[in-house]
Amino acid sequence: MKVTVIIPNYQGKNYIRACLDSLRVQQGSCGAKDAAEAEDPAREARFTVLVVDNGSTDGSLEIVRQEYPEVKVIALPENTGFCHAVNVGIQAADTPYVLLLNNDTMARPGFVEALCRRMESDDRIFSVSPMMLSMADDSRIDDAGDRYNALGWAFARGKGEPAERYLKSVRIFAACGGASLYRRDAVLSLGGFDENHFAYLEDIDIGFRALIHGWHNVYEPQARVLHAGSGVSGSRYNAFKVKLSSANNAYMIGKNMPFLQILLNFPLLFLGFCIKTAFFTKKKMGMLYVKGYAEGIARCFGSAGKSHRVRFAWRNLGHYCHIQGILWLDLVRIFIKS
Repeated sequence: MKVTVIIPNYQGKNYIRACLDSLRVQQGSCGAKDAAEAEDPAREARFTVLVVDNGSTDGSLEIVRQEYPEVKVIALPENTGFCHAVNVGIQAADTPYVLLLNNDTMARPGFVEALCRRMESDDRIFSVSPMMLSMADDSRIDDAGDRYNALGWAFARGKGEPAERYLKSVRIFAACGGASLYRRDAVLSLGGFDENHFAYLEDIDIGFRALIHGWHNVYEPQARVLHAGSGVSGSRYNAFKVKLSSANNAYMIGKNMPFLQILLNFPLLFLGFCIKTAFFTKKKMGMLYVKGYAEGIARCFGSAGKSHRVRFAWRNLGHYCHIQGILWLDLVRIFIKS
């Protein structure tokens, strides 16, 4: 086995069958049938599936155990958050690659193989993000890799755009944790996903840390998966998500950027904060956004935040300069939709 597909599940009764069925089909066709296929790297991408249940009470855990005996299960007693669930799965895996997959997804044929093929094309690749398509309209992009810019804004590349515009493999700031392949040893070397995030922006954070250490994150359009989006948490903008995302963003900046980089970006970061505050004020969630940001800053100075801070090292100076270039370039990419 090369890949462990890790599915963090919480109240996923309405989606888990479709997700696991799409993987079951691929498991049945992933083995080599003859010597020629055995020499094909794509055919070596056999995988196992692990569901880490976060204390679900809707019967989804029972569905997995009763209807999918081939799937491994780790049942947590309560909802510990996305980050802890996937860290548990990553620790339990014994494969070189781990594929994080939301329970509200459906993998297209060849999904796992295409991700592995791209990962093995370059030993400096940290993560590979697939073409995520909207389940409501599979001709439209849900996520073609994640960007992050000097305003402190993270955004899904290509969101809502025609899929035909995103057929080229490119480097991205970070892979979307909802459906992406990671090099397991590299994830562990970075300390795994930061559980201070609980959920939201944890994928941008680990992608940021990977870039600091010279790894690459890439988008692979040959790997395709359908995504319902907000399948469990609810609407795109809700009080829980707005406050937690705001806090996580402030925390991520404080823990990953050296002081001089924060100082350099402060005018744009402040502008980005003001624009977002105005945006959420119109949605009657402005104070939630501000409170979340304040909580994120406070977290940076707490004991848990300090222990997760990325220490500056001169050997990574070139990588920080590269990241700064990306932060500026991704400002432009908002408008040119690249």
